[in-house]
Amino acid sequence: MEITADRAVNQDWGCNEILQFNQFDGLPFSSRYYTLLKERKALPVWGEKCEFMDYITNNQLVIISGTAKTGQSTQIPQWCAEFCLSVQYRHGMVVCTQIHRQTTVDLALRVADEMDVNIGHEVGYVIPFQNCCAADTVLRYCTDDMLLCEMMSDPLLEQYGVVLIDQVQERTVSTDLLLGLLKDVLLARPELRLVILTAPQSSDKLLHHYRNVPLIKLEAEQPSEIVYGTGRGGVKDYLYASLQLVMEIHQSQEHGDIIVFLATEQEIECAHAILRREGARVASSQGELMPLSVCPEQKDNLPVLTEEEGRFRRVYLTCGPTEDLFWAMHYIRFIIDAGVQKRYVYNPRIRASSIVIQPISKSQAECRKQLIGPTGKCFRLYLENTPLPNENVPHILESDITSTVLFLKRMEIAGLGHCDFIDRPDPEGLMQALEELDYLAALDNDGNLSEIGIIMSEIPLEPQMAKTLLASCEFDCVSEVLTIAAMLTAPSCFLVPTVEFKQQAFKCHQSFYHTEGDHFTLINLYNAYKQSQHSLYRSTERWCNEHFLSLSALQMADAVRTELTEILKRLELPVSSPAFGSKTNFMNIKKALLAGFFMQVARDISGTGNYFILTHKHVAQIYPLSVYGIESSKPKLPEWVVYHKHTLSENNCIRTVTQISADEFIQMTPQYFFYNLPSSESKDILQHVIMRGSAAPGECKNKAQTFNKSASEEQSYERCVIQ
Repeated sequence: MEITADRAVNQDWGCNEILQFNQFDGLPFSSRYYTLLKERKALPVWGEKCEFMDYITNNQLVIISGTAKTGQSTQIPQWCAEFCLSVQYRHGMVVCTQIHRQTTVDLALRVADEMDVNIGHEVGYVIPFQNCCAADTVLRYCTDDMLLCEMMSDPLLEQYGVVLIDQVQERTVSTDLLLGLLKDVLLARPELRLVILTAPQSSDKLLHHYRNVPLIKLEAEQPSEIVYGTGRGGVKDYLYASLQLVMEIHQSQEHGDIIVFLATEQEIECAHAILRREGARVASSQGELMPLSVCPEQKDNLPVLTEEEGRFRRVYLTCGPTEDLFWAMHYIRFIIDAGVQKRYVYNPRIRASSIVIQPISKSQAECRKQLIGPTGKCFRLYLENTPLPNENVPHILESDITSTVLFLKRMEIAGLGHCDFIDRPDPEGLMQALEELDYLAALDNDGNLSEIGIIMSEIPLEPQMAKTLLASCEFDCVSEVLTIAAMLTAPSCFLVPTVEFKQQAFKCHQSFYHTEGDHFTLINLYNAYKQSQHSLYRSTERWCNEHFLSLSALQMADAVRTELTEILKRLELPVSSPAFGSKTNFMNIKKALLAGFFMQVARDISGTGNYFILTHKHVAQIYPLSVYGIESSKPKLPEWVVYHKHTLSENNCIRTVTQISADEFIQMTPQYFFYNLPSSESKDILQHVIMRGSAAPGECKNKAQTFNKSASEEQSYERCVIQ
């Protein structure tokens, strides 16, 4: 068969023949293409190409079950691109989802290299705030949440012929939503193909859910040795055992880097400090011991892990889910796995998250084991017969699903109201989400999206913050609320260094503190960052280092703010000029915050920092690094505060708090929300404020009388909300 440069199609799917010209751009292949082709043919997935092409030709849905390093995330999407090319892209191009931004970019770069095309052209990627695609893109990698955003305007995903959902075993909320909605999309579009890539432990559940679909099983080469913990209960003090193992490996084993999987960021910080101290005292033929922290709290801004040369042994301290970041690293020879993980579990009854330490899943354990080659060692600090769950609990069962419900309500408008979840959300969480949307005026009397709800669904923020942003348009403080929303969306900009610099960092951070509260501190910090960009004497990076601030987090906040501004302009909403600093502006910002976060208000009941949360009668303290925190030594604590987040953990804190008054709360709170608050001394105080008529003008008429009506009349109340 003669191959020309006019995008000829290989009818044998490339199983027996190497093309001399690239079928995607018509140019001759480079020498690097053939070098990479040899590596690709050595992957476990390569032998399944013909079977896969046959399955995707004759079936709408195919499931691929494989361990790490089988090549499924790089090769399967390329074969799907060949399939779409074979029908001249009549049904669209290929999209492949990932759960992490960095993985999305890395895979797109690798696949573009293997396909011998330019990134941003035939192969591209889309992550939040960055679109590296073009009109001729045939294979697009994107995060799962970005594909959901596309469904807002293109519910049937008509620009795609093949949709691949990767890392399904992680069971993120966005992935579960995609899998549920795509069942209806497949019925509406018989020509569409769906390929699911998952770990072996998850395949049985998927087969049961989808029934009678083809499955391809892949297995990678297994490491040569696994060492389990010993003793009756395994290794209980896994942190101490991990550090002891690191030092033993460094002194007695040959070259090779180490990954230590712990449970929390605090353990990583502690381990980093100890290894720096102990590593400096020990001489080794492998040179210096170099601990590196890789925290999932910054999973979207993780450092680039390079394999730079030098006489040292790197120790990566992490606490998944960060396994994907190490797959391409060839110098990892030792894995130390504590077998536990930190999970945030949301409780809808109290609108707060708890931090729970749980065992990892079998899927995670196998993934970690695969990170080393056949000559490496995997140390598992638990017994071999320890019962691990097959997969993690789906995030949709442990998360606040208010944003999810808002999205599904939006999909109802597009005709995709039914979502066939693999695991249905908890009914109590679903009812709480509907109740919260109702309080925010996002629903009409029939339970459908109101005009406000439709606008809120267009804004990529949690519903309460989206409502706050809409309220800022009325109160003429859009610029300031945009900054607050962007700073709270990005990771924390405040870096907490090692012990020797901790006090210095705290003093630097204090220079940004604002007496009105933490939300105002975020505005101060962002404004200072923007001013640093115009400095003639030092770079912004140096300024961030001097003030112990995260440059990447500030850059992300800047990108988020720019995107939100563009969305407001597209929606033809007014964007006010900055007015930060005036008393009127401060009051307006608080009103806007309360318009969205009136459900997150607390009162200091004793003047000692014990804050009573109005919605569920829990008592919490303010986060120590807050403007009002203990470490700030502020002499007077505010009586009433609005907060952004409440986490039930070892310190039971409310975070990002700003002082408000009872009058402001009454003015901005829907009356039927106030009526539903449980009885308490704080509610009695607010009732007294209403009765003496001290609330600000503009609230509902006869509010005090309304609140005294019987419960039977509750449904007749008018809503007093920002329209």
